[in-house]
Amino acid sequence: MRVGIVILPEHRWWAAEPLWRMAEEYGFAHAWTYDHIGWGELVDKPWFDAVPTLTAAATVTTTIRLGTLVASPNFRHPVHFARELTALDDISDGRLTLGIGAGGPGFDAGVLGAPELTAGQRTDRFAEFLDLLDRILTSDRTDYQGEHYAAVGARRSPGCVQVPRLPFVVAANGPRTMRLAARYGKGWVTTGRPADDVESWWRSVADLSLRFADTLAEHGREPASVDRYLQIDAGPAYALSSAEHFREVVGRAAELGFTDVITHWPRPEEPYMGSEATVEEVASEVLPEL
Repeated sequence: MRVGIVILPEHRWWAAEPLWRMAEEYGFAHAWTYDHIGWGELVDKPWFDAVPTLTAAATVTTTIRLGTLVASPNFRHPVHFARELTALDDISDGRLTLGIGAGGPGFDAGVLGAPELTAGQRTDRFAEFLDLLDRILTSDRTDYQGEHYAAVGARRSPGCVQVPRLPFVVAANGPRTMRLAARYGKGWVTTGRPADDVESWWRSVADLSLRFADTLAEHGREPASVDRYLQIDAGPAYALSSAEHFREVVGRAAELGFTDVITHWPRPEEPYMGSEATVEEVASEVLPEL
């Protein structure tokens, strides 16, 4: 089991830099940041862009994998995003993972003044986004015309450090997005379904895990070929509320076949309110056991 941690892009770099360094020093396998223009209840608080944040993180770390959790088509175009990803993959020396999802109906979806899309339309757009992004990152020159995106002579050069391209970890809870994860993903990430109590959330996670296994089989992919990520703070309880709780959560995720779990660096207030002392305890007592 590999453990990753999300560092929200809310700190000025003098305060954020030590967190990224510590994530590596503590032994986390991967570190992520949110890719939003503004997010949830923190929309009126300080917030920085994911791409320069990860670029800076890449320059102060050497081994930990870095990624977006998750990027979406809400405010990105595959042609330009491919250039940003190529640069990030280069600067990190091939340590970049692209967490990517369809995008929700929140602040990101409306801040640019675009019309609101239905869930089905967002999935249609996501399918195009993945298709075009995959083509640009793996082909020397790409022409494309879709309903949502177009490209005219988009170039790949110099290409990703990781061959044939950097890995995609596709966020998916529904049948159509799971099929996209099975087609394009080196990994699949889920948050489970919304639930009021812990056991209901775990039942939803188990159900989604089985559904994704069936989807992989339909696409002729071996289970071992796709990493399975669980965002363990999506349930009703924060995973880093204590080291013992964290150990229990990781164990339950492993029993359901997940290869990776992702938690959040603790904050002084909600969401993810907790203590950095718990991170230290997990790093010294739990991570070495995994």
